[in-house]
Amino acid sequence: MFFASDNAGPAHPQVMEALLAANTGHARPYGNDDLSRQAVEAIHALFEAPQASVHLVATGTAANALSLAALTPPWGTAFCADLAHVEEDECNAPEFFSGGAKLSPVATENAKITPEALKAALARRPKGDVHVPQPSALTLTQATERGTLYTLAELAALTALARENGLATHLDGARFANACAALGCTPAEMTWKAGIDAVSFGGTKNGLLGVEAVIFFDLAHDWELALRRKRAAHLFSKHRFLAAQMLAYLQGGLWLEMAQQANEKAARLAKGLRACPQVTLTHSPEVNMIFARFPAALHTRLQAAGAVYSASETAEGEITARFVTDWSLPEAEIDRFLALL
Repeated sequence: MFFASDNAGPAHPQVMEALLAANTGHARPYGNDDLSRQAVEAIHALFEAPQASVHLVATGTAANALSLAALTPPWGTAFCADLAHVEEDECNAPEFFSGGAKLSPVATENAKITPEALKAALARRPKGDVHVPQPSALTLTQATERGTLYTLAELAALTALARENGLATHLDGARFANACAALGCTPAEMTWKAGIDAVSFGGTKNGLLGVEAVIFFDLAHDWELALRRKRAAHLFSKHRFLAAQMLAYLQGGLWLEMAQQANEKAARLAKGLRACPQVTLTHSPEVNMIFARFPAALHTRLQAAGAVYSASETAEGEITARFVTDWSLPEAEIDRFLALL
């Protein structure tokens, strides 16, 4: 009954098979091999963006930090949700890799930035005032840190406002596939067609061993990103092992299939949680993440029985818990947990 994180699940067998196949013979290092070329071409095709700049890295933190560093000068600021991973969980990596740029948290509704909140944040950082960090970028998380989603219209409204104020927009897509599956849209529709300039295309939370793609939809930052990746120690010499994972992920729509499976399992779990009178869902789950509140005594019994999930105590003595499902989670474990509940 393991619901702690989709990071904790196994890599998909097709990914492991691709790694074994890549381990045969020799290949040119540092991304100059055939698999790396094919992975870039596959991303171009998936995003309908043949001119996009694509760089593979090993972690989501690297993907986000290098993207924001390319968009935000040391005297600049990137606006982010007050719950954003870049603000709460990346140990100042964006600030470090940008050489000192600032993150400006924006208040959220249902874990999402609204145009009104962004306008208020922009008013607090007037462009052209030498005394304040200069507005440079907006970063959005899709799906959000609370398992909610921006609609395509909401994304377009925010990117339009950003563009009006001279900001580039980055999308943290750690759960990009889950969002696409839930919205029933294409990667292009959720990114450059909605005004997104750059995306961290995640795979580690969705059945990969460890690879993310930094994608910019024009080539203006391509050489800079190549240099930043090398300087950040994320240019693997045996780059083909990153590329092999990404290729397996994209071939045959595996990336979307796994995300759909994870979302469906979360929906099964959410239905059971709603049926328990002691449990309140704090957000309406739209992808594979569920947040719930329930009595501490119930939490103690669940943990004693072997259920694993993230939890924190509220001021009222209740427990707020996060449940995350991945593609591999057996439905029998969900049903066992719900029977126990």
